[in-house]
Amino acid sequence: MTKPVLIHAGAHRTGTSSFQLCLHENRAVLDRHGYDIAYPGRDGVQGGNLRLPLPRRRHGEKRIPQYAEQARDVLAALSPEAGRGLILSEENIPGPMLHFYQGQFFPASRKRFLSLAGALEAPPVHVLYVVRSYADLFVSAYRKRAEDNPVVPFSEIVPNFLAIDRGWPELLSEMRDTLGAETLTVLPYEGRGSSCALLKRLVPGLVGEVLVEPSRTVNQSATDAALEALQARYRAGETLPRRVWQGILQDNLEKTDRTGFAAFPEAERRELQARYDMDIARLSELEGISFQPTTHPV
Repeated sequence: MTKPVLIHAGAHRTGTSSFQLCLHENRAVLDRHGYDIAYPGRDGVQGGNLRLPLPRRRHGEKRIPQYAEQARDVLAALSPEAGRGLILSEENIPGPMLHFYQGQFFPASRKRFLSLAGALEAPPVHVLYVVRSYADLFVSAYRKRAEDNPVVPFSEIVPNFLAIDRGWPELLSEMRDTLGAETLTVLPYEGRGSSCALLKRLVPGLVGEVLVEPSRTVNQSATDAALEALQARYRAGETLPRRVWQGILQDNLEKTDRTGFAAFPEAERRELQARYDMDIARLSELEGISFQPTTHPV
């Protein structure tokens, strides 16, 4: 696949579903500019049909060529014309969030990046990545998993979060060195801006275009009341179909009081924030990475 490829690679819990909905809402404009779009369509986002095969932690590096070939076939099917570019949005490129609970920060990322690089066959034109503070990321990841899985109490895995083996500078240095993008742009979540602003940041040719910001909310955060209700049923041994657990989320949207379902003690939160602040400073100094505090205005 030797064509212009622009990648929005996440991170998780930074409005990725909203960005993918923005791709859907502006597909006519992107088509006019010569771009196909590919995204997984989690959380009910229309038009998402990407199922990108990438290795897991358990897979050896000998499997990288196999995964590269499979991923190449998937992307070629979604963007078959050689003369068109491809905008790819997939927050799972570095890997799933599950390993946070074991104190590991995307342990299979290098294998996954190498597999994607092999699938593309040429460096992507632009990769865009949004980072988020560790404390907020870990809390959000835990809450998301609690929607459709039984989870241990948050307090039991706080030590693993505090002992996480690496962070954003290591992950993004690895992404830079393996994907070899012409431009790798990193934004902090607090400066992300709107999805339209993010899309214009990813695709410079859209500057001046009138884009449509998604009008509906996707992947809305669950309330503590909803998560407590779900966990009670999971602890009772129930396995809930998607429509049932999503119904429980909806039924509890108005119950916004905090119960302490998932929160770091203040000292631990300060420790993680200090690490994030230090890592942001490191990111801003890394060669080959364009660190931008905010998006450009739409």
